[in-house]
Amino acid sequence: MVLGTRPEVIKLWPVIRLARQRPGRFRVRLVATGQHRELLQAALDWAGLRADWNLDVMVPGQQPAALAARILERLDPVLAREQPDLVMVQGDTSTAWAAALAAFYRRIPVAHVEAGLRSGDRHHPFPEEAHRRMTAVLADYHFAPTAAARQALTAERVDPGRIFVTGNTVVDALHLVRERTGGQLKDPRLSALFQPGRRVILLTTHRRESWGERLRRAYLGIKAALDEVPDAHIVFPWHPNPAVREAAAVLKAHPRVHFLEPPPYPEFIEMLAL
Repeated sequence: MVLGTRPEVIKLWPVIRLARQRPGRFRVRLVATGQHRELLQAALDWAGLRADWNLDVMVPGQQPAALAARILERLDPVLAREQPDLVMVQGDTSTAWAAALAAFYRRIPVAHVEAGLRSGDRHHPFPEEAHRRMTAVLADYHFAPTAAARQALTAERVDPGRIFVTGNTVVDALHLVRERTGGQLKDPRLSALFQPGRRVILLTTHRRESWGERLRRAYLGIKAALDEVPDAHIVFPWHPNPAVREAAAVLKAHPRVHFLEPPPYPEFIEMLAL
């Protein structure tokens, strides 16, 4: 299984967990590309996972083409050594489609988790929409989260016998987290923010296509809405991407906007549940 970002860890975690409970049938090897190095490692830590291979492809300011090239170049010798029966990828990241391509070049079957999501516009979201379409061409097994995703794949002439509607593994991850945490916030700072009776908005933003002026306007709209609701507070685990943080500067001085570094996924789930 090849993963490179925190969402991939979250959504593959239930699959990895289940496969490792069946050692007689599956021998799982994890390859971490390091596409999002710090967030990826934090996610692996809380999930109790250890990468067997770390490609360490992250370079500050790296363009998508350079990232994909690094993944291809560094993953190929791993595939040559491991000789897996199957390469599993998740979603629509550079890691997912580059790993699928690397496996295809080695004639190794590819399984795609969260297959069939489509916006209908290859430029939005960018580059994810193109990634997932290209991954569908390379994949041998398509694990679709919904019937609509299955229909999107069959419309692209994917063999229906190779499409499996499984539901979304992020829901499985959510239930696993709730079982582990018992519904309690362990960080006292978060407990202080989510006081009983307080109106709290949990805010996250990231999309690449919203960077710049569009994102800044969105934050201005959020600020205006907050000014009209004097008893509301915003808890904002802001993404470390500099483009997001630059645009969010318009909220920085607001006394009822509480900025947090991205929390571990279990803590985020507990904030959602409150």
